[in-house]
Amino acid sequence: MKKKANEMISRITNKGASYADVRIHIQDMRESISTLKNDVQSCYVEERSGFGIRVLFDGAWGFASGVRIEELDRIADKALQNAQSAARILKEKVELAPKEVHKDIYSSPCEIDPFRVPLKDKLEHLLKLDKRLQHEKFDFWGAGVSSFKRKILYVDSECAEIEKNLVDVDGSLFILANDIEGLQQRRTYNLYQRAGGTVGWENLLDEEQFSSHPERLQKELLDVLSAPVCEKEECDLIILPEMMALQTHETIGHALELDRILGYELSYAGGSHIDLQHFGSLQFGSKKLTARADGTVPNSPGSLGFDDDGVKAKNVVMIDKGVLVNAITSRQMVVEANKKAGRTIFDGSGATCRAQSFNRMPIERMNNINIDHGNDGTVEDFISGCQNGLMVESPRSWSIGSNRENFHFATEIGWKIKDGKISHIVRNATYRGDSLKFWRSLDKVGDPSTWQMQQVFNCGKGQPNQIMRLGHGIPLCLFKNVEVGY
Repeated sequence: MKKKANEMISRITNKGASYADVRIHIQDMRESISTLKNDVQSCYVEERSGFGIRVLFDGAWGFASGVRIEELDRIADKALQNAQSAARILKEKVELAPKEVHKDIYSSPCEIDPFRVPLKDKLEHLLKLDKRLQHEKFDFWGAGVSSFKRKILYVDSECAEIEKNLVDVDGSLFILANDIEGLQQRRTYNLYQRAGGTVGWENLLDEEQFSSHPERLQKELLDVLSAPVCEKEECDLIILPEMMALQTHETIGHALELDRILGYELSYAGGSHIDLQHFGSLQFGSKKLTARADGTVPNSPGSLGFDDDGVKAKNVVMIDKGVLVNAITSRQMVVEANKKAGRTIFDGSGATCRAQSFNRMPIERMNNINIDHGNDGTVEDFISGCQNGLMVESPRSWSIGSNRENFHFATEIGWKIKDGKISHIVRNATYRGDSLKFWRSLDKVGDPSTWQMQQVFNCGKGQPNQIMRLGHGIPLCLFKNVEVGY
């Protein structure tokens, strides 16, 4: 297959293409199992294969995909024809930043391949968890797991040859019930990853990571059902890791995608309040904030070894002690951005050009947008040092400005804090803010014990839409003077 790919690329470049690459998904599998109220709700396996070809001709991209390897040459010709057509109407020619060429193999760290675990064992494990979620006051409850396995071959005209063997596992628990006013409330839990861990079925068997949480969720939802509504006020806000992942995703991750900053997402997903002149000078957050686009974390769905430009995964600091210094970048966008800025902002690609599958064109996507842990203690330390605050966890709903300039988030549960102690649980906990003002109010960042890799399996972007898998390595955080309850 590698020989066929190289022969095809040689033929296309001989026809005038300045660059070409092919991503062959030799194997692309997904298994999804879910339970609902003590029964199996769904259980299916999808398996497919195919390839996608990019061609650059006279500064214009052409793309085409297929499913039969016998059609590799025909699809390559189609991609070249698409590039030739685009070149006739192109306003600005595409240039690619230099890259180091690799011939390599990358594999996810996995102890137990989820596709080798007997289906009977998986169903038994989930149904046991399902039963532990049950309560007479609950309307619905269930457990679920989705497993992904991919074997991908990447070859390009710059002599890169990369094989990727990737595994991801997504586990979840949920409960739904009506509160004292008849409104639906919920508690959910999603599998997180430990720093330096693995990505296989072993995570679903781990008590701390997954199997110990049904009783906690059950108790918390029962408390929420009769809890008082979150009051409107301005107070300190402690955000636990699952909620911090959404905060980071929406107001740092999407805001710092370079293609969005350059206006390429305006017609669909919006723009960004960040401009090119902000890099190197804008105080994005307090000095407590250091954020990274880190594709080198081994056990995250955002870690692929190499992106779909063939660039090796990097750990790129985007916000350094509060100052904006870099973005989520690809080979194409860094060249265009530097030209438009009239200066060199970006030294090269940050290895974040990715596609959902073989039949999609790679674009800038988050890999792992992480926040460095601090040394301000544990959740107990945060609570004991807070005189008037609210602690929140788990996204319930979210609304974000079209340029990511402001936000309003609702959470599944909140804990009111008074005089260094938890006073009571509150219902319908919400908070809002302007992005820059909010991040500048970051006052405390948790120690290494609070850092978790929160997994995201549903990030949408692009036209046609692409759903991407990624991660957020997040510590506990405290923000000062935040509007809550609105």
